[in-house]
Amino acid sequence: MLQGDLEQELGRRVAAAVGSAFDLPITPAEAVIRPSAPGLGADYQSNAAMGLARRLGRPSREVAAGIVDRLDLGEMLRPARAEGPGFVNLVIRDDWLERHLAGLAADARLGVPAAAPPRRVVLDYSAPNVAKELHVGHLRSTIIGDAIARLLRFQGHEVIAQNHLGDWGTPLGMLLEHMLDEGWDRPGVHSIPDLNAFYQAARRKFDSDPAFAERARRRVVALQGGDPRSAELRQQFVVASEEYLERLYERLGVLLTPADICAESSYNPMLPAVAAELEERGLAVVSQGALVTFPPGFTGRDGLPLPLIIRKSDGGYGYDATDLAAIRHRALDLEGDDLLYVVGMPQRLHLHMVFAAARQAGWLRDDVRAEHVGFGMVLGPDGKLLRTRAGESIRLMALLDEAVTRAQAVVRARSRLTGEDQERVAPAIGIGAVKYADLSVDREKDYLFDWDRMLSLEGNTSVYLQYANARTRSVIARAGGEPPPGTPLHLRQQAERALALKLAQFPTAFASTVAHLQPHRLCTYLYETAVVFSTFYEECSILAAETPELRASRLALSTLTSRITATGLDLLGIEAPDRL
Repeated sequence: MLQGDLEQELGRRVAAAVGSAFDLPITPAEAVIRPSAPGLGADYQSNAAMGLARRLGRPSREVAAGIVDRLDLGEMLRPARAEGPGFVNLVIRDDWLERHLAGLAADARLGVPAAAPPRRVVLDYSAPNVAKELHVGHLRSTIIGDAIARLLRFQGHEVIAQNHLGDWGTPLGMLLEHMLDEGWDRPGVHSIPDLNAFYQAARRKFDSDPAFAERARRRVVALQGGDPRSAELRQQFVVASEEYLERLYERLGVLLTPADICAESSYNPMLPAVAAELEERGLAVVSQGALVTFPPGFTGRDGLPLPLIIRKSDGGYGYDATDLAAIRHRALDLEGDDLLYVVGMPQRLHLHMVFAAARQAGWLRDDVRAEHVGFGMVLGPDGKLLRTRAGESIRLMALLDEAVTRAQAVVRARSRLTGEDQERVAPAIGIGAVKYADLSVDREKDYLFDWDRMLSLEGNTSVYLQYANARTRSVIARAGGEPPPGTPLHLRQQAERALALKLAQFPTAFASTVAHLQPHRLCTYLYETAVVFSTFYEECSILAAETPELRASRLALSTLTSRITATGLDLLGIEAPDRL
């Protein structure tokens, strides 16, 4: 069995043919391998000839013919064809595809090669604030980050999750002062919903009372200076927040644990050393009483360099300093090879400035990648930020409650399950629908939150995939179980072959998803697989196949379809119930 990306192997063969025919070295990526459009009589197509024609000074059809003439077919390919303005059409042999897919089915990793070498990935995601319930705005960072963590771990990388809990800075000073004003400084008396309302009241006071705002700022300086009373009050908020987060992440099906929390406050002891190091390196200067650094290449609209504020004029430290300490810790102490930040698009400039400052300071090795994994906003039906009718942010726990309630109605209407079984699968349907609706969209784009669309049994939804997988498991159950491992495949009809080819593309879809850190690529593949399986299911009799060998073959295809679907959904953090 070929391990890894099928398109990459075809690209390697076309690249070798180009080198042999024209003495011109190209990479497999430059072979431009793409799945062929339906009806063209090919599985894949190489468009390399048209790009090479200009470099070689020869007609693209002639270049394509040269590639075909030198192409290594081996046992994999039928004779290739040069067609149109210079396309090289490639068809995989049925016997090779049958053997390859049998090998894929026997592989615990479904053909995805283990990372070689594996990298240590420090992944920053979710990042809630202390004493505030997560709202719908936190949804994307949390579930996109969780999917990326799952994908990278499946590939064999070491992932160190960093849940950057906001328990520091001016908002916390505001909370502590309000706590003292209200006499709410007794331990163990608050639940998170109380604290959420408490935060809103503190914010209103901060925005309207300058004297209170000044006290809040002084409280931050005292906290950062190690004041024991301030630290004791802060801990009350942190404990309650951690308990709430653990419940929410379990409900959402996210892998984050309390051990993954790396709060802003944990960097406080590092801040003076960060400031001193940047000063010693000549990278920090005093400007208007504050200590700042100017990362190279960043200017404002006025053309002046943009600063990162290391230490404020009042002696306190802000988010810029904390983020500099965090990236220094992740690069030097955690020894991360890849530092990934799953953070909204509005923070792109800030993060790129932090990356540039860290590289200038020498904290990032040349082979260390620091990347902003940005995402857009969740919009309501009016095209604006999704909010309640009263204009407030929607609490994430309330959103999940509504998702499960709506899923219960779907299950009652469309499922054969009854009673407790319906109650059991409703969370998988509802919460999966919310997550998939987000993950199936290019993460850099905004998306419209639409209950009807995300819970639809038609189209690219998790519900469609879950029901398709349940139907597959039903067929296997009615057959008496899965066929034995190593069952030979026999591709007799076009629908069988189309499904086999789509299943063979799982490693390609996985590789593309990880390379771009874009979960929607895997979603698209899973949906396409479900559509192709539906055609196979309708056109090819499985249980009543003409021969026992063909019946076993089609059961093997069904089993592999279910396995890839369930694995793919799990990589997205979504359950795939066997029965619906």
